Amino acid sequence: MTEEQKMGTEDTFISHLIELRNRLVRATAVVVVVFLGLMPFASKIYDLAAAPMMKALPAGSKMIATGVITPFLIPVKITMLLAFLIALPWVLYQVWAFVAPGLYAHEKRLVAPLVVSSSLLFITGVAFCYFFVFGVVFKFVNDFAPKSISVAPDIESYLDFVISMFIAFGMTFEVPIVVIVLVRMGFVSTQKLKEIRPYVIVGAFVVAAIVTPPDILSQLLLAVPLCLLYEVGLFVAPWFVKATQAPEEIL
Repeated sequence: MTEEQKMGTEDTFISHLIELRNRLVRATAVVVVVFLGLMPFASKIYDLAAAPMMKALPAGSKMIATGVITPFLIPVKITMLLAFLIALPWVLYQVWAFVAPGLYAHEKRLVAPLVVSSSLLFITGVAFCYFFVFGVVFKFVNDFAPKSISVAPDIESYLDFVISMFIAFGMTFEVPIVVIVLVRMGFVSTQKLKEIRPYVIVGAFVVAAIVTPPDILSQLLLAVPLCLLYEVGLFVAPWFVKATQAPEEIL
């Protein structure tokens, strides 16, 4: 490689780093703006996040805060999480804008639907967890708890639980996207994915056992959607591959 070629390669690498930095700054800026806009409502946002637990607790029960500044930090953290979810489509768009210049025209048709679908599926997973899973799990735990104890969850522990569950269900709902990308990129065929279906089902329950609380109900509520979404990915993948093929691939 000549000196000119080396300098050209270095310039290209540096330009990519600058572009990546700019995309990260733009994505972060929107998250920060949304976060600042939500900050005046931080306490109400936490009350909304705590609603499924409060509904399951006996009347008059409250959560507790064991730290000195915990009553301030926890609402701020949950507000930051909400800001990221609201800004998620913009964040994923910045990822798309960064990789788009290196894609062919038919590949660009692939990315835009994936960005939209990924955002919607992740948010759907979080919503499913909040509106359905939390209500079922918290009621089950509260009904199972001995009547001789007073249940008063710590708000910091509750936030950790909420975030871990949101991430688990949000990522679970991304399974169709993972399947579609693997098939479209040629890493694996739909036929092979169908053949390993029994292993996927076992893996789904193993993952659910690891990331959810140690009760069978939570594990089922994660593992079953994961298996169903895997089937959705298998169903959609062939159609998506055909719709995004290059002309020479069709020939």
